[in-house]
This record gives sequence, C-alpha cells and structure tokens, in this order.
Amino acid sequence: MFTIYREELEWAGRKLILETGKIARQADGAVLATYGDSTVLATVVSAKEPKAGVDFFPLTVNYQEKAFAAGRIPGGYFKREGRPSERETLISRLIDRPIRPLFVEGYRHDTQVVVTVLSHDLINDTDVLSMVAASAALTLSGVPFMGPVGAASVGYVNGALKLNPTIDEMKESSLELVVAGTADAVLMVESEAKELSEQTMLEAVMLGHSGFQPVIEAIIRLAEKAAKEPRDFQPADHSELEKAMLAVIESDLRAAYSITVKQQRYAAVDACKAKVVAHFLPEGVENPAYSKQVVAEVFHELQAKVVRWNILDTGTRIDGRDVKTVRNIVAEAGILPRTHGSALFTRGETQALAVATLGTGDDEQYVDSLEGTYKQRFMLHYNFPPYSVGETGRMGSPGRREIGHGKLAWRAIHPMLPPQHEFPYTIRVVSEITESNGSSSMATVCGSSLALMDAGVPLRAPVAGIAMGLILEGERFAVLSDILGDEDHLGDMDFKVAGTENGVTSLQMDIKIAGITEEIMKVALGQAKEGRLHILGEMSKALSGARAELGEHAPRIEVITIPVDKIREVIGSGGKVIREIVEKTGAKVDIQDDGTIKVASASGTAIKAAINWIKSIASEPELNAIYDGTVVKTTDFGAFVNFFGAKDGLVHISQLAGTRVNKVTDVVKEGDKVKVKLLGFDERGKVRLSMKAVDQATGEDLEKKAKAEGEAAE
Repeated sequence: MFTIYREELEWAGRKLILETGKIARQADGAVLATYGDSTVLATVVSAKEPKAGVDFFPLTVNYQEKAFAAGRIPGGYFKREGRPSERETLISRLIDRPIRPLFVEGYRHDTQVVVTVLSHDLINDTDVLSMVAASAALTLSGVPFMGPVGAASVGYVNGALKLNPTIDEMKESSLELVVAGTADAVLMVESEAKELSEQTMLEAVMLGHSGFQPVIEAIIRLAEKAAKEPRDFQPADHSELEKAMLAVIESDLRAAYSITVKQQRYAAVDACKAKVVAHFLPEGVENPAYSKQVVAEVFHELQAKVVRWNILDTGTRIDGRDVKTVRNIVAEAGILPRTHGSALFTRGETQALAVATLGTGDDEQYVDSLEGTYKQRFMLHYNFPPYSVGETGRMGSPGRREIGHGKLAWRAIHPMLPPQHEFPYTIRVVSEITESNGSSSMATVCGSSLALMDAGVPLRAPVAGIAMGLILEGERFAVLSDILGDEDHLGDMDFKVAGTENGVTSLQMDIKIAGITEEIMKVALGQAKEGRLHILGEMSKALSGARAELGEHAPRIEVITIPVDKIREVIGSGGKVIREIVEKTGAKVDIQDDGTIKVASASGTAIKAAINWIKSIASEPELNAIYDGTVVKTTDFGAFVNFFGAKDGLVHISQLAGTRVNKVTDVVKEGDKVKVKLLGFDERGKVRLSMKAVDQATGEDLEKKAKAEGEAAE
C-alpha cells in the first residue's frame, strides 16, 4: 500500500488540490495538481551523479498536452501526439525560467521536469497550474532547489485587475500576464497588454505576487509531510582560486572590458583567458591543482564580477555609455523591391531585417489545441542564424529560443493590429537577425512595426521595444537601458518592455538571482519608458505611420456580403461554380458561413470581374440601372445582351437606337460591347433592356439628362 498526501485550498474562487504518493512513485518527485477540473501531473528526476564535462546546469523541462485531456483525438495521419506544438514549447519555457535560477550554484546533475496535462475543463488554463505543480514536485524531490515557487495569472477586465481569470474572461481582458516568484520576490513575468500604463503593469505584477503566496504556503505544508531527505550536495569553494586569479589578471580584464568594439573586446578577453590557462594549467604539469573546467568556471565568474564592479563603481558600461543611454539607431523602411513591406532596424551591433507579407484567408494558420482547432491570421517568425554573432553552426528547424523570441515580438505587435473586418488580410512577418549584440527580440519588435507600416497595415500606433538589465550587489543596484549581450550574459536581469507612446503592449522579465523587489521594478519600468519613447522617435524618421496604399505587389482584398441562403448557389454543386469563378477571373474567393465573401487579387480587374459574377448569382439587377454588356445573339426582332454575370436580356429592335432601325445587324453584332439600361420585365418575366436610353460613349442615362434639361428650361 502507499500513503497519499494532499493539500487543498480555495484560490481565486476555485479549489486547488496538490496530491502526491499515488502516481509516478519512482520519480524523485511527483505531484498531481488539480484546479477546477483541469489536472496536470508534474514529475522530477535528477541523476545521482553530476554530468561529466559540462559547465552548465543540464535542466530540461517538457510540458506536454494529451488530446484525451479534452476528450479529443489528435488530427493527422498517425492519430497520436507528435512533435511539441508552439504552445507546448512556450509553456515549457514558462516553467523553466523561474525554477532554473533557484538551483544551488554548481549543481551539474542531469535533471528533467515533465509536466503532462491529463484533464482540461476548458475553463481553467493549464500554464499556471503546470508551474505550480512543477514547483511542488521539485520541492518534494530532495534536489538542491531553493524554492518553492508560486505562479499566477492576472487579467484586466472591465477596468479592474483580476487574479486567475478563466479562459472566457481572458478573451475580454486588456491584459494577459503570468507572474512567478518566491515568497519574497518576483522571478519571472510574461505578458501581453493593450497599451496599459507602467503603473497598471506594476500593480498587476504585485497582485500576482501576493496572489500566489497561499500556494507557496500549501506547497511548504505538503513538503513538511511528504518531502524526501535533501541530497547531500555542497557547492565547491573556489574562493582561493578566485583570489589568485584576480592577482594575475584583474588589471588586464578591467582593461579588456573598457574596449568598446565587440570583436576587439572579445579578443582582449581571450588573451586574458589564455594568460590564466598558462598560469594555472601550465604545459608539462601532469596533475595541476585545478582542473580545466574549474579554471574556466572561475574565470567566467571573474568576468561577471569585473563588469559589475566597473558599472557600480563608475556608472560607465562596457561600451562607454552611462546606464540610461540607448545605442545609436538607424531605421530604414522599404528596402526590398518585391516584398509587400520591409524594414532594416539597426541598434548598435544588433540588426533585424523584417519582412511583412500579406495574404488571404487561404493563408491563415490552422492551430490544433485542446480547446479545438482555430485559425490565426497573424504570424511572426524569428530566425537567428549563426553568422549574426560571427560563428558557424547548425541550421535547421527553429529551437525553443527562436519560438520564444518570436512569440514575445508577436505579443508586442498583436494588440496594435487593426481588426479583421477593417483589414481583411492574413499577415506574416519574418525577422532575420543579421547581427546580434543584445536584445534581438526587441529589434524584431521595432523592425516588424516598420515593415508592417511599410506594407500599408494600419497599425493603431507604432511599437518599439527595449531590453533592460540589472546589476545588484547587496544594497547597491544599477538598472541598464538597452543592454549588450555581455551585460545580459553577466548581469542579473533581462527585462524587456515593448509598447507605443501611450502604453505597454508586452512585458517579459527573467531574473537570474533570487528575485527583485517592487522598487527595482518601478525604476526599470520608468527607465524603459524613457528609452522606448526615444526609440519611437528614431523610428519615426523612417516611417511614422502606415503607408496610404498597399505595396505594388501586395494582393488587394474587397469584402462583400450576400444572403446566407445564396451561399449554396455561389458555391455550386461540388464547388463547381466557385471553381469556375476562380479559374476564369484569376481572383481568390473566400466564402464564410455568415455570407461574408473576400475576393483577392493583385489585379483590380480580376476582383471586379469576380465580384460582378458573384453578385449576378446572389442578387438581382436593379431597375433603371445601367450596366456594361456583351451582345451574345442577334435576331430579326432584337439583340440578346449578357449584362449581369450570367443574366441575359433582350434589347428590342425599337430600343437599339434613337432613330428607326431596319435591320438589327446594322447596329450591333455578336461580341459587341454595349451599355444597357434595365427597363423592367415583361409579362413572362423576361428582362427588357434599352441601348437608346444610354449614351454609348459615356454611359450617361439620356432619359435622366433630357428630363434634367427640361426642368432647367422651365
């Protein structure tokens, strides 16, 4: 038999249950977490011995959704779950980011966290629940984890912040925010917002932090009953080596980090490293006092300390800037001739080439999720080739980093897109990072905004992004605007804020230490706003708003509406009619269930022809209206004219011209293009047309003209 341990609490109006001891008992830690009727299983396994030859913590987080959780069978040929979806990848990162900094420094044991969605009630989302379950499993596992971590989501519904809104409530929310942290501080934030103020964003983060405190307390209570004995792990003490290494290279390392050019700086740092290796790992010595890996790790720690000391002591950064200055910006729009929209955004040594493409409803992305299959009209794809940092490397399908950075930029731009009924295009943006030295994701936001406006997409406002860093030593701290790659790598925080001049559209924060306070977050948000407004000003020099016209090569889309009961006629048996319209006009036609029809083509003539054809099927011609027509047949008594799509009508011989006509073919022949006026219908419902009532050169209604002239004469 086995003992089951359980904790329950009311959390934001619903019951949260944490249970262990029943499922996955061979894992180091396993917790079944249920919120409403949504249930996830989180497991943790960590190797008993450290992984040889690695100088990093080998942590892997896998979040996986099972279709059976929502009573669905997977799509596709094999009918089973395959490679991780974008959502699964993003939630895996969401779980990873707050837990990674809380493992004891120096822990090198292969560790895997697996979170599986077993039940989904389509009311309570599983992202926050999975973070809570993973934190609980780690706390119980005995691995050196300085948790627990709590997590919560926050929405902004009807002008008020709301803790853990339901999936339906989130659809009406102006904010979608997830926050995670410890009892004392915030560790991670991920969000999308509709131009909310910095103060509102800060209040949302703090609401989430206070809101998950009962969860942390419940995890602690569960651990008091069910946690395994802590592993005997003591991080190695390298303080003596650090002192000795400082004596050898401190001045050289400080000098290296005063070089402002990246490549020259890296060369100087490499020279310092070579000096260290020569001193502590001399050639010919079989058993040096320290291993190659230990020397490398301590050298890396010294790099971080030297950078941090310089900034805190002098207020001057690696490239010579003060803490608030943004690097030089060059923004260019419309740089590629055949694309629908393009931009090149360069900030210091970071550069993004963004390209926007407009498509039709056929180009929308189908997304298969536990909530069902839905279509997505906006896609943003981020690519980070190795040449952008002067390296060689494998190139293939996008990794977790590419997916995560792309989604961050997507969240920043998405709230500013026009609604579909105003701009009925499918939109794809691709950001190619051509150079990188700090915050290529925020360069992607800026470049994407410019490329969309260059394509003629009427964004509600231009969007810019900036990455902030943090150096924290005891009570002293410095918030850095527009961080370099080294400052990101060696600092304590990566805090990215995107938005318009009116407010924040996306905020992402990752902390590499035990958390930061509300005071530091407030300083970072204020400094980020200053930087964002400066960047928007630089972007406006290239383009301040959407171009008035779509690009020359972009498709045009016109939208019409027909009665729902006419949809079947437009489609035709087996799609015969709609296929014929597409083939003969060259336009794309997308018919929706509510009678909305989108007609797209790069040719205005093709669009007009398709629309006229559709209208001729779905509607009736108007009495006394004038139409362009083609003579399809002549007889002794008149000519038959095709004038309204598939509709034909008779122009009687008496209506061919203003003078007497002896023979129809004296006036018209088959194939002639003419203008006709709809006079009405005879007793058998046949269409009666007139040519003599219309000026064949101008299309003017002669009867109306004569009437107007007569009234003027009176």
